[in-house]
Amino acid sequence: MNVADLIAALKETRGFRHKTDIAGVMSSLARHAPASAENVANGDDCAAIPDGDGYLLFAIEGMVSDFVRDMPWFAGYSSVMVNVSDIYAMGGRPVAVVDALWSDGLQRAEEVLAGMAAASSAYDVPIVGGHSNTRSDQAQLAVSIIGRAKKLLSSFDARPGDRLMMAVDLRGRFENPYPFWNASVGAPAERLRADLELLPMLAETGLCTAAKDISMAGALGTALMLLECSRAGANIDLSRLPSPPDVDRLRWLTAFPSFGFVMSVREENVEQVRQLFLERGLACDVIGTVDGSRKVSLQDGDNHGELWNFGIDAFITSGSVT
Repeated sequence: MNVADLIAALKETRGFRHKTDIAGVMSSLARHAPASAENVANGDDCAAIPDGDGYLLFAIEGMVSDFVRDMPWFAGYSSVMVNVSDIYAMGGRPVAVVDALWSDGLQRAEEVLAGMAAASSAYDVPIVGGHSNTRSDQAQLAVSIIGRAKKLLSSFDARPGDRLMMAVDLRGRFENPYPFWNASVGAPAERLRADLELLPMLAETGLCTAAKDISMAGALGTALMLLECSRAGANIDLSRLPSPPDVDRLRWLTAFPSFGFVMSVREENVEQVRQLFLERGLACDVIGTVDGSRKVSLQDGDNHGELWNFGIDAFITSGSVT
């Protein structure tokens, strides 16, 4: 698959389409509640609310209903795991989660809750309340989290000249038929927590100021969100993206890893950041360079193509910004 074909395929994926829906939601919210949360930027992995002693972090994740129906235990596990990742992606540490769960019968609810409890234990984040309805005709699950940060990793602080980096745990497997790269279930809990502690350490030492966790839009879609929020662009070298062996490229580029982050790092900090991840057995490499073009291009050897032009099309914002 050449770069042009890859770009066309990415734009049709479920992850990309779900992310581009955000623009409409944000636009609608702005029309109906124009004064809401004026001091909280939309586009980060969490709402970051300054409170005089750092930041209160607040986020929520909803699981797609077919995932909850078909893989209830892993959906429950993932609902906690992805919220925890959102907090760490902002340079914070999680405090607690609550859930809202709908199921057709108590047995299905128990499978979801068992998965949530397993993740709660693995990541040492308590479940402190929620809402349940076991008489629903459709499986639904959403989990909300709070955390705290001393310093932030933001989606709004990538700068031209930064190196775009990707860090990911390749010690996993796909949870077929979904695009979830699972390097969490069965891994030592202490290792999972220590790996995530790299993110607030990067924030607090100033080695990195801009990051996002890799979401259902995959590594490239996540990079788009980070760059759009920062009003920047980048050239990304597909050959530099860390990946497991013998995995189809398109499938990997649309993967939602249990541990995966895209970061924008000042050039002088790149090698130190890279070594911190490598020392923990995590893959990490420079995948591109941030520029001021507000366009994101991909290259694979001599093959090039434009993935996105923010001056023409919004990705997650409520309109193109010119």
